[in-house]
Amino acid sequence: MAFGAGLFFIGYVLCEVPSNLLLLRFGAKRWLARIMLTWGLLAAAMMFVRTPLQFNVLRFLLGMAEAGFYPGVLYYLTLWFPAKMRARAVSRFYVSLPLSTVVMGALAGWLLGLGGKLGLSAGNGSFLWRDCRQRLSAW
Repeated sequence: MAFGAGLFFIGYVLCEVPSNLLLLRFGAKRWLARIMLTWGLLAAAMMFVRTPLQFNVLRFLLGMAEAGFYPGVLYYLTLWFPAKMRARAVSRFYVSLPLSTVVMGALAGWLLGLGGKLGLSAGNGSFLWRDCRQRLSAW
């Protein structure tokens, strides 16, 4: 597990700068949608992991897919908000992470409690939810 977490960050670091360059080339709106779509698909693919090798490969690909999201959102906010309102918008983005952790933690607990229902194991339900959530945010 720890090795897979490390692979995630290796993929993230290797693709951070190229992802930001591509964001400028394709535009923030398109590039962030691409990030969310591939992120969601790879998160859903975690449902099918059966071996440590599959886990490690998907974690690396997930890091690659997620690279550029954070600076991309900050860049996008600079395009949308004038300088006087930008600090408030960025602070709301910063606060959204801990708030989403609280909400998603409760939802994840509920999904884990479904273990075996709907034909999914407990952990796979959370991967499916992540995929749906990120695909919706990509559109």
